Amino acid sequence: MISAGVGGRQLGGDLAGAAVVVVVIPRRRSRSIQSTAAGEALRCGGGGIKNAWSLQGTRPAILASRSFSSAAKEMTVRDALNSAIDEEMSADPKVFLMGEEVGEYQGAYKITKGLLEKYGPDRVLDTPITEAGFTGIGVGAAYHGLKPIIEFMTFNFSMQAIDHIINSAAKSNYMSAGQISVPIVFRGPNGAAAGVGAQHSQCYASWFASCPGLKVLAPYSSEDARGLMKAAIRDPDPVVFLENELLYGESFPVSAEVLDSSFSLPIGKAKIEREGKDVTITAFSKMVGYALKAAEILSKEGISAEVINLRSIRPLDRATINNSVRKTNRLVTVEEGFPQHGIGAEICASVVEDSFEYLDAAIERIAGADVPMPYAANLERLAVPQVEDIVRAAKRTCYRSSSLAATA
Repeated sequence: MISAGVGGRQLGGDLAGAAVVVVVIPRRRSRSIQSTAAGEALRCGGGGIKNAWSLQGTRPAILASRSFSSAAKEMTVRDALNSAIDEEMSADPKVFLMGEEVGEYQGAYKITKGLLEKYGPDRVLDTPITEAGFTGIGVGAAYHGLKPIIEFMTFNFSMQAIDHIINSAAKSNYMSAGQISVPIVFRGPNGAAAGVGAQHSQCYASWFASCPGLKVLAPYSSEDARGLMKAAIRDPDPVVFLENELLYGESFPVSAEVLDSSFSLPIGKAKIEREGKDVTITAFSKMVGYALKAAEILSKEGISAEVINLRSIRPLDRATINNSVRKTNRLVTVEEGFPQHGIGAEICASVVEDSFEYLDAAIERIAGADVPMPYAANLERLAVPQVEDIVRAAKRTCYRSSSLAATA
């Protein structure tokens, strides 16, 4: 784990004209994925592409009826994502899904469970292990008015398709003077999982957030996952949707409003998960849960922490962050990614530029260690932020270096 102050202190319709035939010989590739849904070795899906772009004759699917009680229900992040994709595919026949094992296997993490049976192989397409190939096909489909959802089994593998994401998807609307829209969603697990090594553990939030033309979302709860996924699919621009593998099986309470098929969340708006007056803690994805746990511990020591769930990395809700800092006068940023050029660094710059005179202490950045992710479990834990790291950083901003017993 790396913690540093601002001053550098180091503190512990059809694809027209595409007359291209691609012959791919599927091969097994060593991808050590540890999933809460399935730990099996990867299988390469095939076929299903021949009629992918002839959607005119697709029959609209009928959404399974649901009955909701007025009381809050529990829903896993996995089910929230699945239901959001299902409902959007039902509502719009232009939406289709493509990626490795999304169909017959129902998704490596079971996010796409039941969708092949419901919508058929024309709209749920298994692909070979060729990210550059199916991502390029997806971008081309978006050029022609379809709405692809491209699944990466992990965003580490999106590097195989980076040219299509950055140069083809992100820049086309600007370079065409608004004539070409690219309504596409790139989704999959991002960041550290557990015991999968450096090549399967990197956080790409800052990579994609640095590119104009992309929108970058990172959900934490089931409400986030459902609302932001719907917003992403409906958006006319390319959206990078960064999920977290370890959150898929987590359950969160959801209201009847969240379960309504019309529900969506605004892109570019953060959520204050917990109000406080002494220190602001910003986080996204899995780290929101850590920040909330840290805030609970801090409350027992008389420190009131305000926790902001960023939700949207690009655009970033600078107003909510700055307004909070102007109230608490202190800031701790938390992320799993590398510290250099990270999301926390951008937040620090925004606060220094807009709210510097409100700060009563140096900003603290909590981030992953500046090394490739170790494989050994003990070293892996040291390489990613922990709840105690956030607690210590918040106490430093409040000039409370030692633990104080909570008063009865």
